[in-house]
Amino acid sequence: MAEHDDYTGSVQRLAAIFQQQHRASRHQVKPDLALRRDRLARIARMVRENQDDLLAAVSQDFGNRAAIETQLLELGAVINAVNYASRRLRKWMKPEKLGVGTNFRPGKAWLRYEPLGVIGIISPWNYPISLALIPLVDALAAGNTALLKPSELTPRFSGLLARLIEQSFETSEVAVILGGPDVAEAFAATPFDHLLFTGSTAIGRKVMMAAAPNLTPVTLELGGKSPAVVCDDYAIEKAARTLAFCKCINSGQTCVAPDYVLAPRAMVEPLAKAILTQMHKGYPQLDGNADYTSIISDRHRARLLAAIEEARAGGATILSHEAPIAADSRNVAPTVVLGAPDDCLLMREEIFGPILPIIPYDRLEDAMAHINRGERPLALYVFSNDRQRQEQVLAATMSGGVTINGAMLQAGQDEVPFGGVGASGMGTYHGHHGFKRFSHARPVFKVRLINGFEMLGMPWKKLAYWMARKTIGR
Repeated sequence: MAEHDDYTGSVQRLAAIFQQQHRASRHQVKPDLALRRDRLARIARMVRENQDDLLAAVSQDFGNRAAIETQLLELGAVINAVNYASRRLRKWMKPEKLGVGTNFRPGKAWLRYEPLGVIGIISPWNYPISLALIPLVDALAAGNTALLKPSELTPRFSGLLARLIEQSFETSEVAVILGGPDVAEAFAATPFDHLLFTGSTAIGRKVMMAAAPNLTPVTLELGGKSPAVVCDDYAIEKAARTLAFCKCINSGQTCVAPDYVLAPRAMVEPLAKAILTQMHKGYPQLDGNADYTSIISDRHRARLLAAIEEARAGGATILSHEAPIAADSRNVAPTVVLGAPDDCLLMREEIFGPILPIIPYDRLEDAMAHINRGERPLALYVFSNDRQRQEQVLAATMSGGVTINGAMLQAGQDEVPFGGVGASGMGTYHGHHGFKRFSHARPVFKVRLINGFEMLGMPWKKLAYWMARKTIGR
């Protein structure tokens, strides 16, 4: 990060910029529709005009990041979020009429969606563009200012983002803070009006603890072991294609990627072979393949390789892509694991790599019991053409989101809220849900003609006692 020394984050710079934005949010007129749309347009323009630099920076941070993945899943996703919000913002900002109880008529009540103030956004390394800028779209659509803290594991992108934001926004509107864990800790402890964190469950707990003394409300987008349940009525080849495709996108470094598969015992082996065949077909070679994304760091790669060897030592069958991988490569071969021990890392922790364990079940109820023994996952995938079985899985489990007969699609839509439950997170955003997440729904009641409540007293009149008896029932 030496070339970005001018932007290097510090606790002092964080505090100064926060105070500047805090003052602006309290003393300036709330942003109107035109200003909000202008801010959103600046995000879109920033992405479009700098897409080559963004693609290069992210790829350099990963060692190799498939350009099409960055274009579709990051740059395109941000542009879609901007367009979606801009077209609907006028409607979202309109006051929402509320009903009025008989005793309060002829009064009038409504909700005003107003900006909270200063929004903090801590974004991760795996989708560094979209997981920083889509929350920013929602925050700016709601009329807030924002501070971003991108991951130190993507230094080239994070430094570029800092420069681009500085060129596109006043510091009192949006700013980027760079730095390592010490800056992240100070960021989480800053008294934001709302804090959104995307990352691991373990760090999410620390973020929530840091925010608690300030009573900062938090949205936590975490992870967990998202299961895919394959039923015996679903075609093996169709399930295999979906699972292989979604597990290999970004080399499995996706919070909503299928983490493991539950399949009928008789289907496990043919399904495993079909998945591996699809992986071979999609990536006939690994090293030198521009479409195959590398693992973010040597440390993360070493963890994945150690997890495979731990499972192998525990008696698991390892079905792996056999293309050669150089010793200095950060690639990990797409791998299917059968018979992984329950206590091995692949079964204990979110994998975050192109490794897919398959677990047999004898009855669908057994698959549900397996899921429910763990923490509630961020995503759940059900492969069945039988509506009764689909409903059986949904009724017996809980997850942040679900896709039926597909994977990951619930997380990529502006119309659909994205978020976890329990250990996989709290709160949702995207589109209108994000607008409301970063707004205060401010209720307003207006007295018209007469104030019926005041007519009851003071002193309290017979009508007040009659109303009390009638309401309570005595």
